[in-house]
Amino acid sequence: MSLEIGSMRNGEAVLNSSLPRQDEVGMAEQWARVRARLQAEVGDVEYRTWLKQLAFAGLAGDEVTVMLPTRFLRDWVNKEYGELISVFWQAENPAVKRVEFRTGSPARAPSLAEPAAPALVAPAATAPMPARPEQPAAALDQRFTFETFVVGKPNEFAYACARRVAEAPATAGFNPLFLYGGVGLGKTHLMHAIAWELSTRSRAGAPVSVAYMSAEKFMYRFINALRSQSTLEFKNELRSVDVLMIDDLQFLIGKDNTQEEFFHTFNALVEAGKQIVISADKSPSDLSGLEDRLRTRLGCGMVADLHATTFELRISILEAKAQRAGVEVPTKVLEFLARKITTNNRELEGALNRLIAHANLFDRSLTMETAHEVLHDLLKAHDRKVSIQEIQKRVCEHYNIRVAEMSSARRARNIARPRQIAMYLAKQLTSKSLPDIGRHFGDRDHTTVMHAVSRVTELIAQDAAFAEDVELLRRMLES
Repeated sequence: MSLEIGSMRNGEAVLNSSLPRQDEVGMAEQWARVRARLQAEVGDVEYRTWLKQLAFAGLAGDEVTVMLPTRFLRDWVNKEYGELISVFWQAENPAVKRVEFRTGSPARAPSLAEPAAPALVAPAATAPMPARPEQPAAALDQRFTFETFVVGKPNEFAYACARRVAEAPATAGFNPLFLYGGVGLGKTHLMHAIAWELSTRSRAGAPVSVAYMSAEKFMYRFINALRSQSTLEFKNELRSVDVLMIDDLQFLIGKDNTQEEFFHTFNALVEAGKQIVISADKSPSDLSGLEDRLRTRLGCGMVADLHATTFELRISILEAKAQRAGVEVPTKVLEFLARKITTNNRELEGALNRLIAHANLFDRSLTMETAHEVLHDLLKAHDRKVSIQEIQKRVCEHYNIRVAEMSSARRARNIARPRQIAMYLAKQLTSKSLPDIGRHFGDRDHTTVMHAVSRVTELIAQDAAFAEDVELLRRMLES
């Protein structure tokens, strides 16, 4: 079985198409847009650490050259971000087929004695994605497979659903598969993993065609089809695939015409027995701004959420990352990172990447002192500044009870449960000790706080709606 995907643009595996060739005028503006998209994609901290020193050196034929000051940075950026840079360049300028990384600065020509890092070649418009897993198309990240996804209580249901769809697309009850959760919790990883699995599984010799793209790209392609009067081709392309995968569906909120087109595409594929996989930051019922009929369709299949990670899962993620990198990281350092960076797995892995790279670059051991020194800016951004009073106020507003009830002796369920949630969030979002937290809740004993934290943790694992409530409160407090 092969995965039939054409050219790769903007992190999207698209069907075969062609775009007009652009000349070199405006290359500086194109480079500025590529950099902006890189920063938005990887985040400010990761961008400053690895990509800020990237410099555009010129375009020769269909090859762009970018430069970095050291060989280490050149090799690291090429390995970790090369495909992404290539995709963004081709999205800006379809004439670009290769991105080459060299050391030096654009003020002087690259040294011929310094070998360039292997250039990334954007796939030709007519080249199908190879079926072999070791030769993936550029839009699918080779790191994002089921084997590298670390499973724990917060994500095990979503993982199991993704596995089921990859093994048997269009299974009753799993179409569409709707994955949702906060930033950096693994939605895109599972989306890519499904595509990789479909690309390598044999279906009795019959190829399975897959279209994977962001909701933003779906909109852009639809607008371009309208402008070029090629909407029929656009419809036929997307409605002829076996699996349609759309990332970040929330982008369609407020885009009425695009929603209309997506709705009809959705219906056509489902009626034809094809699989649809979608990701978003909220559940279908909470995506206000989408048409009711679309929200209803999205919720008619399998809806699976990825909860905020637990401390244990974050440790597992870091251990797996360190093992893949072949580096031994002290347990204290792993625990330190897992306690400090709690809401975004991408930032968590990025922090470990920085530590490992710094240790390799300067031949230093990985210690707590090194972690504090190298990650000072990231740790400062994650310093917990939320007060217990703020937590109590927000929880009371959410559950429509008086703040005084946080310290009262009342044990009615409608009071006790919000109080336990407030204690849980105080433990998660502040540096206060258990006795300190108890004192803010009517001088309660620290064991009461421990019980509250334990109970809320259990309910988060058992009740998706409850978990979503707690996650929403956490996001509001951290924003």
